[in-house]
Amino acid sequence: MAADTELALEPIGIVRSPLVGRKDAPRSPADGPAAILDIDERFVAALEGVRPGMELIVVTWLHQAHRDVLQVHRRRDQTLPLTGVFTTRSPDRPNPIGIHRVTITMVDATRRLHVAALEAVDGTPILDLKAAVDPGEAANRTSSPSGLRRRASTS
Repeated sequence: MAADTELALEPIGIVRSPLVGRKDAPRSPADGPAAILDIDERFVAALEGVRPGMELIVVTWLHQAHRDVLQVHRRRDQTLPLTGVFTTRSPDRPNPIGIHRVTITMVDATRRLHVAALEAVDGTPILDLKAAVDPGEAANRTSSPSGLRRRASTS
């Protein structure tokens, strides 16, 4: 990779959670507490169509992670051999990007999305939100020439 490559990311919001530190975060995403995605007012128009019950992918910057870690013991079990972080869900990695599938429980008028369970700690920067796609749904889609996705015809 070229040495002059530069990436500039701008958070679109911040996680509000009862989890205050890494040690508070559960290992399983399903065990995370209810949380709030506090979206910056500049991005409110991008929330159009977000409704309770929707599943979204929340892309975060794991700001408390250690970026110099390349190998870990799975599940922090020292009896297991070291393995590369690219084969784990460890937050410690060169670019600590978190990917979280969440269910929206409420959208309030102040640009805050309430979610059922999220294992990110309070203050975690949100980089993006994307619609969640189930594997079965993805298999039933085909690409159009314009790059848009549409359901395959079943006639």
